[in-house]
Amino acid sequence: MAFRVDERAAEFREIDRFEDGVGWLAHPDETMQRASHALAFDDDVWVFDPVDAEGLDELLTEFGAVAGVVVTFDRHKRDAATVANRHDVPVYLPDFFEGVAEELDAPIVRFGATLADTGLETIVLHTSRLWQEVALYDPERGTLLVPESVGTAEYFCTREERLGVHPMLRAVPPRALERVAPERILVGHGEGIQTAAESALRDALGGSRRRLPRLYAENVRLLLPV
Repeated sequence: MAFRVDERAAEFREIDRFEDGVGWLAHPDETMQRASHALAFDDDVWVFDPVDAEGLDELLTEFGAVAGVVVTFDRHKRDAATVANRHDVPVYLPDFFEGVAEELDAPIVRFGATLADTGLETIVLHTSRLWQEVALYDPERGTLLVPESVGTAEYFCTREERLGVHPMLRAVPPRALERVAPERILVGHGEGIQTAAESALRDALGGSRRRLPRLYAENVRLLLPV
């Protein structure tokens, strides 16, 4: 199975719907399972790491007017500028991100410990120029959004895991996530975890190193011709 990324999306598949948010897979059949999300706060909706698709604006309108588009991982520029410009809003970047704003043809706003007035708390995961990432956590609603360090796409997880640490991070899992107790986890690759989310996170972090050989072996099989 090849790791395939399509360039255009004529439609999308909705995922992760709950009272205050929703997610979508713009290319449901791709191996990377790039997931995007929107979270509502009062009458505003914030869009995270979007991959654009026809009909997306109608989905967002269900939750409010777009207030901003957020990039939470340096390689998740995706269609952030396109969506932001269409809604005449800025792209929000963590204050330490370098080399990202220059590649986005849209107004840029930086954020630090919290995202604007959403109440979302920033959890810094990686600050290297090779990997810049934050997670966002809503302590009132129990929603945790992690763009890359953990995921549910097939290549993230062993067969016994509901949530897995990224293959490149298995030896050094993101311990900063240990301080939160989420009720749901939204990820940048795959469908989110809507039930028993805290236990899935604890299991992913705690078993990351131990299951590393098994994950690599299973991923090798994914790459074999069928």
